[in-house]
Amino acid sequence: MHQYVHYTYICSQIFFILKVFRNFSDYSSQKPLALSLGMFDGVHLGHKCIIDELKKVGSAHHLETAVLTFWPHPRFVFNPNENLKLLNTLDEKTLLMEKYGINNLFLKEFDDEFRNLTGEEFVRQILVDKLNVKYLIIGYDHSFGKNKSGNFELLQNLSKELDFEVEQMEAINIHENNISSTKIRNALLAGNILEANEMLGYSYSVSGTVVHGKKLGRTIGYPTANIETESIKLLPKKGAYIVEAFVKDQQYKGMLSVGTNPTVNGDKLTVEVYILDFEGDIYDEKITVKFRDFLHEEIKFEGLEKLIERLDEDKRLTEEFIF
Repeated sequence: MHQYVHYTYICSQIFFILKVFRNFSDYSSQKPLALSLGMFDGVHLGHKCIIDELKKVGSAHHLETAVLTFWPHPRFVFNPNENLKLLNTLDEKTLLMEKYGINNLFLKEFDDEFRNLTGEEFVRQILVDKLNVKYLIIGYDHSFGKNKSGNFELLQNLSKELDFEVEQMEAINIHENNISSTKIRNALLAGNILEANEMLGYSYSVSGTVVHGKKLGRTIGYPTANIETESIKLLPKKGAYIVEAFVKDQQYKGMLSVGTNPTVNGDKLTVEVYILDFEGDIYDEKITVKFRDFLHEEIKFEGLEKLIERLDEDKRLTEEFIF
């Protein structure tokens, strides 16, 4: 049985069908591809420019579009002790590829066999022989293959012999700075939500299941939903944020805290959201929060009275925030 999944995205009455493949052998289509490869962590504005170019080329040359990415991240293989956090979970990345209209998504495990392919072997054996790539687009700084032996120069040299075209995209800049996944991670870790969202082209989000916490919030008039997130997902800097909360397909304003609750001597990092104008039991429900702005850093208050005063002020600012 083929190990691929179909996703369907509907936009303005246009149907996009995304096919997801975990093994190259499952891909049997003989239709040639316009493809790009890379991690695409965040699927940010730089990545979207590549995707837009893929779609433009695909339409002009009658090619299906495809992205080849790696899951899990190769850095987990090379540096297993590194505490790397990602901008996207696999589901989030897949949904963004679907939203942006990609036809095929290849999720390749970075195993020993694959990591030992030279750049030229990768192009010949995978891109050309298995995937029938006729147009290849890479980012401005992309390299691939063992010892990073694959680059734009190699692709240019092989393109005529193997009958494909290659294009290298320029860096995408905001305020004279190149957009990159690393810069977005650094912005989030500094609490610079507006900067991160500008580079992403959408509001950074976190999803998870609502689990039981200490239930302190309900005793002070601010009951919170404690969100259990995926361990690989990057959380922004400790502090308080204005968020949009999505519960059972309904949108609400919310105040979210990332931190350890130092006022009550907490020691475990939690993600808790107070949802404005909401009542109900949502334990075990999956909810999503989108970060819209930074309120303040994590504070250890002298007592609950000072904490409540600050929560009241945060609530006022959240109510006034225009989404």
